[in-house]
Amino acid sequence: MATETPSPAQKLIGDVAPKLVQLTDDVLFGDVWKRAGLSPRDRSLITVATLTALYRTGQLPSHLRLALVNGVTADELVEAITHLAFYAGWPNAMTAATALKEVLAEQPATEQPTTAHAG
Repeated sequence: MATETPSPAQKLIGDVAPKLVQLTDDVLFGDVWKRAGLSPRDRSLITVATLTALYRTGQLPSHLRLALVNGVTADELVEAITHLAFYAGWPNAMTAATALKEVLAEQPATEQPTTAHAG
């Protein structure tokens, strides 16, 4: 008998809200995120921007991690967050930058994206 690895949503709230987990796994990540109209990379960038703009700090770190997995670079995330400071508010951008710093610190040194900027 094969056991499935629990999804992130299952681990987080599976014991409290199983239907929400099913919708998250099957509809959001199983359908919406798989649609051909946008790449996972673009969807990640849009999601990070939206979470930053709406100050949805609880979901932001996991989506920053997913963005890195989906090919958004650390430099691009920094630029997006900096750009958002002027449209979504300075505190939102500062919080997002802090979350990104924490996410990048979790990465093994061999996997850490560079954040060097041309001067």
